[in-house]
Amino acid sequence: MSEDNSHAWDSDDGDTEAFDLKMEEWAERDWASWLEDNLSFPFTAKREDDDDDAFFLAASKRETFRLGHKMEVVALEPDEDVDKGFLVKVREGKSEGHVPLADLEVTPKSGRNYWPVKEYAVWFANRT
Repeated sequence: MSEDNSHAWDSDDGDTEAFDLKMEEWAERDWASWLEDNLSFPFTAKREDDDDDAFFLAASKRETFRLGHKMEVVALEPDEDVDKGFLVKVREGKSEGHVPLADLEVTPKSGRNYWPVKEYAVWFANRT
């Protein structure tokens, strides 16, 4: 979890000050080390984001690792992709592959990895 265990930045009350402070903190964070220290494998996650427009095709629902699919996350890849951020190794059924960590949401929300993944995804989406 986050160092201060405070998630006020994620509230719906429009607290932009808390969010801005969190973004400053995250900008200084060594994400590779922090994720390595804060993630516990394996865990279940759902793909909530996907930059591929093929999800509009009916056949894509049958393809693995797509938007809306649940998968088991088994490892963090050591190198960060410039465009996609950190990738994670995942399993869906008998298939293995890689997806961007920032595209995932941990289920259930009470899971140990929920906040670390959420913090990374929010930072990655809002970084400049």
